[in-house]
Amino acid sequence: MGKLMKSVSGVRGVFGDTITPELVYDLAAKFAMFLKKKNKSEKPIIMIGRDSRTTGEALYHAAVSGILSVGVHVINLGIATTPTILLAVEESEAIGGLCITASHNPAEWNALKLVDENGMFLFPENAQAFFDMADNDIEFTTWDNMGTVTEDFDSAWRHIQKVLSIKYINLDLIREKRFRIVLDSVNGAGCVISSTLLKELGCDVIEINGEPSGFFAHVPEPLNKNLYQLEDMVRELKADIGFATDPDGDRLAVVSEKGKCIGEEFSLLLAEKYVLTKIKGPLVTNLSSSMASDDLAKCFDVQIHRTKVGEINVGKLMKEIGSPIGGEGNGGVICPDVHYTRDALAGMVLILAYMAEEKKSISDLVMDIPHYFFAKDKIVVDSELLDDIMIKAENIYPDAKIDKTDGIKIIQKYHWIHIRKSGTEPIIRVYVEAKTQEDADLICQDCIKLLLS
Repeated sequence: MGKLMKSVSGVRGVFGDTITPELVYDLAAKFAMFLKKKNKSEKPIIMIGRDSRTTGEALYHAAVSGILSVGVHVINLGIATTPTILLAVEESEAIGGLCITASHNPAEWNALKLVDENGMFLFPENAQAFFDMADNDIEFTTWDNMGTVTEDFDSAWRHIQKVLSIKYINLDLIREKRFRIVLDSVNGAGCVISSTLLKELGCDVIEINGEPSGFFAHVPEPLNKNLYQLEDMVRELKADIGFATDPDGDRLAVVSEKGKCIGEEFSLLLAEKYVLTKIKGPLVTNLSSSMASDDLAKCFDVQIHRTKVGEINVGKLMKEIGSPIGGEGNGGVICPDVHYTRDALAGMVLILAYMAEEKKSISDLVMDIPHYFFAKDKIVVDSELLDDIMIKAENIYPDAKIDKTDGIKIIQKYHWIHIRKSGTEPIIRVYVEAKTQEDADLICQDCIKLLLS
């Protein structure tokens, strides 16, 4: 049996192995109990949405059964992106929410993401409190206090309207450009919302992989190596830009008008640079994101703050300090004017607004941002060896500066290495950023050899 992955956002695993309807029933019931006791609402409601995975409907029904059984009501949002679900919770009377999605993981995976009443994933202290009580027995309600189910299939439209209301965006200017866009939603939840948003902006939208079937057309993580089909279509159709999202619509990748992926880091960097031309304020990103964010912060004379990996860590600090833009370098743009969560839709609009106002191609805008080069790899070993490798990581470069905020970050003069256990898979991730691609690749290979020697 595989390992069930737990993190501040919830639990995930392979369906039928570590994620089963029985487990989801149990966890959903206990999560409803946890929220019910924490919020003391007279009519407790939990909102549930899911991505398009084929296992999603079975897990949805399991979760609903558990929630109703402890006297909590359910609002079904249907197939919806994760940011749509989080925004719906924030703008409602709900005591929390559940997202049934394994995000960028392959189709055989699924997960239960836990949402608090503020529409954000559980803060770490609340996540720990929930998992501490998850071994308790379910406290079933009586027959006359059962929860009920209602439906709300307008949450996607409300999400679109919230994105279109970003106060510093010139919608008319975007519409005048009539951008031609190729959109790859990988047959995920983004199919139900992304094209509608872009058409509201007057764009000519060509969709590929645009049916929410759950049979992902390619490896679902929106990395350069997985987006060759989108690159080909952008070139063939002479489009202005290509957008790709992961199955739950919280990560955004971009293909230039030349039919080349610009790299997932640049989704955030472009958004940061555009927003800082409108609002001066501190940037927040995680430890694995590009040094180019530091350069942008210096250019605009603002501070930059780095957190542990995980959008809740970034979003929480952004909210606390009033950051106007932030996110994670995996394509996760967080725009507070919409919500404090990663949102591919917000990223699309910010980038299109930047192109429209500057009257430049996406390639030209990318060239105006400092360039560094990434190597990203992973170590797959037996789960019982993961901790030993992390201990070893502290000592492989004895002369380097070490940051232990999240795993081990090894900082040298012209590069850094971030080594951390994944929160979504039983692996160790090794990220390197350096001044050239050759340097990044060699440093990454050398680091992994040292860790495994």
